Amino acid sequence: MKAHVSSILLGVQDMDRAKRFYTEGLGWKIKNDWGVSVFFESDGASPVGFYSREGLAEQVGTTPEGTGFSGLVLTYVVRSEARVDEVMAEAEKAGATVLKPAGALPWGGYGGTFADPDGYIWSLGYSAEGEDQPYAE
Repeated sequence: MKAHVSSILLGVQDMDRAKRFYTEGLGWKIKNDWGVSVFFESDGASPVGFYSREGLAEQVGTTPEGTGFSGLVLTYVVRSEARVDEVMAEAEKAGATVLKPAGALPWGGYGGTFADPDGYIWSLGYSAEGEDQPYAE
């Protein structure tokens, strides 16, 4: 198995709310909307899609209940501290919960963390070290 993710599927409780957050709030473009699932334009990266939380849980053979930290964090690496601040502001304006405001990170970078309306955690970051960063933009 290769170290590659073919797509990222998020189980959401309210499909319309999730679509509004990511399209109107963060500017994502919908590629396919099949009603039970939605996929966004990926710009060459791993595609991100939504299923209803219940439907996705059934599809993978588990239950939709869950609380606390799931152990999953989605990372978004940008090319400047200013862009971290901009994305954090966009997310908060769209309805995200800021978990950790943008600031200096213990390993020397700069970043912040927010949760989308379904509780999925996004970690934004920037580092001046290295040129082979997995930049999202």
